[in-house]
Amino acid sequence: MKPIAHIRTDFPTRFGIPRQGGVVGELKGRVLFETAYRNPDALRGLEHFSHIWLIWEFSDTRRDDWSPTVRPPRLGGNKRMGVFATRSPFRPNPIGLSSVRLEQIEWHTEVGPVLHVAGADLMDGTPIFDIKPYIPYADCHSDATGGFTDDIEKSSLEVVIPEQWLQMIPPAKQQALRDVLAQDPRPSYQDDPDRVYGLAFAGFDVRFTVSDGLLTVVDLLD
Repeated sequence: MKPIAHIRTDFPTRFGIPRQGGVVGELKGRVLFETAYRNPDALRGLEHFSHIWLIWEFSDTRRDDWSPTVRPPRLGGNKRMGVFATRSPFRPNPIGLSSVRLEQIEWHTEVGPVLHVAGADLMDGTPIFDIKPYIPYADCHSDATGGFTDDIEKSSLEVVIPEQWLQMIPPAKQQALRDVLAQDPRPSYQDDPDRVYGLAFAGFDVRFTVSDGLLTVVDLLD
């Protein structure tokens, strides 16, 4: 397979990217097509769908071997599950699948049609292999169960961003940053209240600490 497009997002590295698509709805992305796939006819009718599926490559985790079991971070990093029972990036074929909201199709630009999406859990520059419409009657299963993920606590952190740092962030990206931080970017096995973590987001290096459910931004570098 070969990429038909690449996505532009605010995450230059993997750390901090939401663990599932749609979890942070304020995150924006732009899907830019490769030259051979910039024909608007290929998107005819897509504007009538509210959500789409992105099929993409875990391009930052390519490897020649694979393991039948992996350690999901949300299980503390010390319990193994079958690779096909997880969404780990370390797979026999490094293929990802994300459902995102289609906010707009910009039809006429210098680089062809551009898809503006929200809720994407992809790193900047991720190759896109295919795009399919999300179809509610077929894709939404009201009786679905979530396996071991049903037992994972879904509480979020309280986030404090001092005004001196908050005013440096473009207003349109402030809520997205708050929501990303509230999801707790740290691996579950890390719980050192004195450790300062760094998250690359929207051109900033966001430094923060976490203690007793409170995440505090302590520095912001651009």
